[in-house]
Amino acid sequence: MRYLTKSRFKLGLECPTKLYYTKKKEYSDSKIDDPFLLALAKGGFQVGELAKCYYPNGHDITELDYEISKKKTDELMKLENVVIFEAAIKYKNLFIRIDVLEKKGNVLNLIEVKSKSANPSDFEDEIWNQREMKKGVHSLKSTWKPYIYDTAFQSYVLQKAFPECEVNSYLMCADKTKSVTVDGLNQKFMLIEDERGQTSAQVQGDVSKEALGEEILCLLPLNEVIEIIHNNEEMSERFQGRGFEDGLWHFAKMYESDERIAPIVGSKCKACEFRTIEDGKKCGFNECWNLAHGMNDEELSQPLVFDVWNFRGAEKAIEAGKHLLTELDEEDIKPKPRKEGDGLSSSERQWLQVEKNKDSDGNPFFDLAGLAEEMSSWVYPLNMIDFETCMVAIPFNKGRHPYEQIAFQFSHHVIHEDGKIEHANEFLLSTPGQFPNFDFVRALKKALESNQGSIFRYSHHENTVLCQIMEQLQDSGESDIEELTNFIKTITAKKDTKKSLWEGERNMIDLCEMVKKYYFSPLTNGSNSIKYVLPAILNESKFLKEKYSKPIYGQEIKSFGFKKQQWIKLNDSGRVINPYDSLPPIFDKYDYESLELVMSDGDIANGGAALTAYAMMQFTHMTDQERKKVEAGLLRYCELDTFAMVMIWEHWHNLIKEKYKLEEVA
Repeated sequence: MRYLTKSRFKLGLECPTKLYYTKKKEYSDSKIDDPFLLALAKGGFQVGELAKCYYPNGHDITELDYEISKKKTDELMKLENVVIFEAAIKYKNLFIRIDVLEKKGNVLNLIEVKSKSANPSDFEDEIWNQREMKKGVHSLKSTWKPYIYDTAFQSYVLQKAFPECEVNSYLMCADKTKSVTVDGLNQKFMLIEDERGQTSAQVQGDVSKEALGEEILCLLPLNEVIEIIHNNEEMSERFQGRGFEDGLWHFAKMYESDERIAPIVGSKCKACEFRTIEDGKKCGFNECWNLAHGMNDEELSQPLVFDVWNFRGAEKAIEAGKHLLTELDEEDIKPKPRKEGDGLSSSERQWLQVEKNKDSDGNPFFDLAGLAEEMSSWVYPLNMIDFETCMVAIPFNKGRHPYEQIAFQFSHHVIHEDGKIEHANEFLLSTPGQFPNFDFVRALKKALESNQGSIFRYSHHENTVLCQIMEQLQDSGESDIEELTNFIKTITAKKDTKKSLWEGERNMIDLCEMVKKYYFSPLTNGSNSIKYVLPAILNESKFLKEKYSKPIYGQEIKSFGFKKQQWIKLNDSGRVINPYDSLPPIFDKYDYESLELVMSDGDIANGGAALTAYAMMQFTHMTDQERKKVEAGLLRYCELDTFAMVMIWEHWHNLIKEKYKLEEVA
């Protein structure tokens, strides 16, 4: 029998048609289905194991087989009082495994454990869309909806399987308001992968109540919200007009009979894991759009309306019968110019992307005059910096809260006025259980105070991280709090409800904003990520191709991680190979792309490789040799991030120099 499990139910909520494509080898699927990698990135296994420690007499159902696990669960359920982990419950062709099931006589407490954080005191306000609530409409926020519907599905199955019992449902999450009262809590739960490829968190040492300290996971009651869902009063999910119960049974029936639910396509399809082409395999995305709108593979290989950068009118355009990006017109985008000297507006940039596609124009756009004016205010030497960070549900150290910022690595390139480039500094603190933030800031301070030049970041991440570390400093017992706080304020800016709290005299310049305002390349496919901008610029720049086709990096240009590196290498089509793709993998088992894809659900942008590598050093058993290899890989990747910023600057600087040289001749 093909069961509708809770993971398949959640998939059906994303898109009912995906139930037909999932786990079929004949369909291309870009989704990373590696429990160990996902566990490293998201920490769910550790949180789940900590939750079990709160119920020391619980029984763990470890068998994967449906029938065996159900049989063991049924035996335990005969007891008057019992706690079961991964309880296997079946009703008809619905099958669930409950994280924690607590039976007290006739009362069943269903506890779904999630590696997410919440404040118990304002949880009710946090889950509902308040604008809709003012109209008397219950509509869950998208950030909480998948977790709550997951629990609602389990609650339904459990109640059907045990109709004589009272069912209470809870989420168990990390409590934002709690801080860890013992050191080394995180290291009590190490990730392992057994010979069968099964991932789990292995308990290390003493996990008694005293050893764990104050509980940092909280129970969030869901009975009321689940009743609203079961009664079809929650309006964010209508199951294509069927309602909750009819909808889930429709999912179950169609999945069991292996029938495709008719696709309803739209802008949500942009990130579909089945929107991928692989030799010899079918494309589920193309099949959906063919069934819905009669579009063929050739049309679907072209950019669609939702591929326009940051375009919020995509759904409206699709409803109007416009599917291809080239079918959009000015009325759809409504481009509005910024004030003179402010560069491209968002809508101008969107229209530029559409126009260049319509005209098959592959040439980049540059506002060289605006860029030159901006660059004329930059003070040499120029400092390019990049941070690698992570947040974990179970903190490493006493006094820290769940999901506090951890900054474990930075890279720092310097460009001198005479054109000399050097990788000036790097920092990595990956010692298991050691909180790196304050040493991180001390090292950054020393690096950036070596000169008084302009400082550059790529996007807002570095500013956010430093402001968070400043807050951590205020609650610390560090002897140099004032000194480090003042340093952070000199290179950051912060607003509160649009009011400026401060802007440092060396406030970091956002190179990504420069890209958005003054540069656009069709080769980036609308993305402003440095991982797309760098290869676009390398393919466009004759200057960079000539310079870096020679192995001068790590020889003429100072580098910590590279020797005689040749950055420009061409593929069979004569295109420059993305330098990130040419780096050796951090791990033998996982390539760079896999590590980035694991975080493609939006949790972070471009940082999956570093985050998972750091997590592996924290949560797994590694030899010294393995650790050194991972550290070396991390250092290379972070160094390339700041050198990518250098190459972007070099390209722009060279274009401006050439432009004004020509004007002087003219």
